[in-house]
Amino acid sequence: MTLLQKSYGYILSGGQILFIILFVYAASSKWIEFSEFEIQLGQSPTLSAYAKWLVWVLPGIECVVALLFIIPRYVLVAFYLSYALLVMFTTYIVVTLYFSDYIPCSCGGVLEVLGWKEHILFNVAFILLAVSGIYSYEYIHKNNVLCQEKRL
Repeated sequence: MTLLQKSYGYILSGGQILFIILFVYAASSKWIEFSEFEIQLGQSPTLSAYAKWLVWVLPGIECVVALLFIIPRYVLVAFYLSYALLVMFTTYIVVTLYFSDYIPCSCGGVLEVLGWKEHILFNVAFILLAVSGIYSYEYIHKNNVLCQEKRL
């Protein structure tokens, strides 16, 4: 196995681990601080009408995506869902920053201490990780890299 092939494996495995940590942490912090999360969503200029069900759906989706990363046949789906979620979260932040006077942060946990610029950069880094994970998954499965390694 070449160094390039190994690097795709590391990106894939590392990405899975980082996304599991991110989504389990995000969902847990939302459930632990449930009342605060509900209030912040209710104060959101764009999401307040949906706050009553988003308060349950968002952490649930984050947990499902984290679970999908554990099941080998759904890893690619999990990377695509992660990409979609992070693009939506980042779009929400940008739209809210540009078109609203009040910007509540309903992220929870450590992410609350980030400024908006840092938060967007954090999200972009994970968007790039999702794209890298998708590419790595496709490369590994297209070239049967894992099967070649097992034959050695």
